[in-house]
Parts: sequence; structure tokens; C-alpha cells
Amino acid sequence: LALPFALLPLAVAHAHEEHDHEHASLGAHEHGVGRLNAVLDGQALELELDSPAMNLVGFEHVASTAADKAKVAAVRKQLENPLALFNLPKGAGCVVSTQELNSPLFGDKPEAEHDDDDDHDHDSKAAEHHHDHSEIHAHYQFTCATPTALSNLDLTQVFKTFPATQKIQVQLIGPSGQQGVEATATAATLKF
Repeated sequence: LALPFALLPLAVAHAHEEHDHEHASLGAHEHGVGRLNAVLDGQALELELDSPAMNLVGFEHVASTAADKAKVAAVRKQLENPLALFNLPKGAGCVVSTQELNSPLFGDKPEAEHDDDDDHDHDSKAAEHHHDHSEIHAHYQFTCATPTALSNLDLTQVFKTFPATQKIQVQLIGPSGQQGVEATATAATLKF
């Protein structure tokens, strides 16, 4: 599936600025800030959430204690129920068609290692994922029987579930075009 995010040169330029800035500040990524790409195209809804692990589980190291492992497992379970997490309206009739969760905390290898076929891509990807050790990446695709019922995306539950998340930078692409919005717990509903 070709993601339309490639058509967002502004967002990409902005992301690169942020990465440069991060290098300058000893690679400290912003805790409390997540990123979400949301695309509604016909009956297909795609959500892609990236977040520092700190926002979701409260730590960044690989879980070694039973308590840490339980926390990671609990977060994973919450992420595995996106219909509840993203509070998708029942009337939209959305069902999950694919979902994929990646995080070193889940015992996954860093994403950068997958691209062995294209060295050039490998390097840029490795550079881009220099915070990989502490990111959680969730990618969902839904098929919605009545997409018109999806007039908005309500992230209230995400903020409630993961209170350490203070804001989510959202790229929203839907019937009315594309918009970049910043969601917070007090302004958690975005209009498609």
C-alpha cells in the first residue's frame, strides 16, 4: 500500500529539522509527544502511531523484572485493541484488517535491520531511527462499512490510557484533504 505521506514534503522537512535539533540536544527525544498518521480513503482507514516508549510504559529499557514485563504486556494488549483505543464509532462498522506492533521492548529487532537489500536506504533509515531503542510503533488498517460515520477521530482514550502522553502530532488525510494538527488531552477530537 503506497502511503500518501510521501506527498508531505513540508512534514518531512519539519521532521528532519527536528532530528537535527535532537542531535544537538544529545539525542533527547521529546517525552510526552507521540506522532499519528491517519488516512481515511473510501472504506479504508489507516492509523500509524509512533511514540517514545516512555509515554506508554513509563520506561525505555528492555523489561527485565516481572513488574516491567507485566507493564509491557498490558500496554501491548491495549495497543492490540485499536477499536477501543481510538474509540472508533460503532456506527462506522470498522474491523481491523491488519495490525502490526513493533518495539524493541516487545523483543522485536530494530526496524533498521530489515532493509538489507538497499544499502543507501539502510543508512538513512538507521540514522532516522536513532531513537529506536525506545520507540513503540503501531500500524493498523481497518475496513469500515460506513466510513461516513467516521466524521472525526477521537483520541481521548489514547490520552486516558497513556497519561504520560501530553500531545500527539497528527497528520490527518481524509475526504476533506490533508491537515496537520496537534492533539492534546483537552483537544483530543480531530475532524476528518
